[in-house]
Amino acid sequence: MAGNNFSRRHFLQTGAAVVASAPLLTSGAEGDAPSSDVELTGRIYKTLKIGMAGVPGTLAEKFKAVKEAGFLGIEMNAPGMNVEETNAAIAESGLPVDGTVCSGHWQVRHTSPDADTRAQALASLQQALRDTHAVGGNTVLLVVGHGNDGPEEEIWARSIENIAKAVPLAAELGVHIAIENVWNQFLYDHSGGPDQTAEKFVKYVDEFNSPWVGLQFDIGNHWKYGSMGDWIRALGKRIVKLDLKG
Repeated sequence: MAGNNFSRRHFLQTGAAVVASAPLLTSGAEGDAPSSDVELTGRIYKTLKIGMAGVPGTLAEKFKAVKEAGFLGIEMNAPGMNVEETNAAIAESGLPVDGTVCSGHWQVRHTSPDADTRAQALASLQQALRDTHAVGGNTVLLVVGHGNDGPEEEIWARSIENIAKAVPLAAELGVHIAIENVWNQFLYDHSGGPDQTAEKFVKYVDEFNSPWVGLQFDIGNHWKYGSMGDWIRALGKRIVKLDLKG
């Protein structure tokens, strides 16, 4: 950005989280998702969420500042982003969009007991997949819902049924559905102790039986409930990206 000189330290002070993107997601071809049995090797790419780019200016100027700060990509919000403007910012800055966060997933949930709400959640996810593909991204971060929407076995079943409808599109576009572990009172005991495991997350992801559904694992979100090292080892190749908080 002309007239501005951002140090990495100054830039990081404006944000709180980064995304670590593994190189296993670089293919993007239809039906060409990485096997869960493949060993991860090579570098991890450090990217930033657009909401953490606390600098003034146009979208292109924000992209340039993110790149100048040393990040290798940026994560947008979808649906809702201007695809044409985003592609122009990519071209002007040379900074790629590595993925997106699915907009409205806290309010319009796949776990909802209301069928119309679930239909809206599905439509939002499908549009997010299309928009992400249109800007060259390879993941859509998704919060599947909330434990308050019903008994665990019910919200487990209906959220999987709903999200699974988007998997064929994800495969066609080469964009992963990356479920985030959050404080949503689902797949862990929110009132429980610090000795919990990732077993439910493993079973939940595996029930999709698709290489296009994985986890964007937030290391900071569940440290209170268990050993994150143990969780990462248990989740293994189901993790397609990591979220890190500073």
